[in-house]
Amino acid sequence: MAQQTYTVTGMTCSHCVNSVDAELRQIPGVTDVQVDLASGGVTVTSEQPLDETAVAAAIDEAGYELAR
Repeated sequence: MAQQTYTVTGMTCSHCVNSVDAELRQIPGVTDVQVDLASGGVTVTSEQPLDETAVAAAIDEAGYELAR
């Protein structure tokens, strides 16, 4: 198992959290997603390390931005 933490900008409510969670869970191999609205922190657990491009695309699809 691999665990990676990202910072997402633009989230302001529980709907934002749910959108980010749902999009990230669609990435193959993702087993868990934990989103902290207050900090913008997102911890993704997956079977293998994820490609950051795929993570950024999922977050973009949800309507938010991966902080770099």
